[in-house]
Amino acid sequence: MNSKQLFFLLLAYCCWVGCGNGNALPILSKPITENGVSSFERISDFQFIDQDSQLITPATFADKVYVVDFFFTSCPTICPTLAKEMKRIYKHFETEDKVRLLSHTIDPKRDTVGRLATYAQNLEVSSDKWHFVTGDKTALFEIADDYFNIVLEDPSVPEGFDHSGRIVLVDTNGHIRAFCNGTNPEEVDRFIKDIEQLLEEYKAI
Repeated sequence: MNSKQLFFLLLAYCCWVGCGNGNALPILSKPITENGVSSFERISDFQFIDQDSQLITPATFADKVYVVDFFFTSCPTICPTLAKEMKRIYKHFETEDKVRLLSHTIDPKRDTVGRLATYAQNLEVSSDKWHFVTGDKTALFEIADDYFNIVLEDPSVPEGFDHSGRIVLVDTNGHIRAFCNGTNPEEVDRFIKDIEQLLEEYKAI
């Protein structure tokens, strides 16, 4: 997704929020047509390793909704705030088995499995609920695009990485259903309500 496509996606989502969200969250993933059938792009296949050295793939989230962000442990700017808001989401849905969290490092050279394990332990979160993953750098940067996140190497910023801090909600079909600015508590409040709304949709099925 290029910057122009992302701009129009954000504009459409803001209009949807401003006009009232109706009874169901929209599917924000890119519309596609395959063999004459209209559908939506799914998150690409992936393979990463989490803080417990477990392989994390789309199958890890089968029948679950999951919340995604991108960070790095040495980030001195937005990441502490982003982690605080992700922890708030974690606590809100701690007993909800259908919700998981997935945080990708964008600095795999320094963020080893051991370092991610320490990071998770310091946050006092369960590895069954919240996965912190590392892996191939190219794969991590490319999957960020699937999640509407902007991730760049930039030697002019602290620690050499620039990223958007966006938090994204993915449904059980691998479709994007909501997102927010993970450094804005008011947006995160709304995002939590979006998660609750999606869970209600599944209960109604």
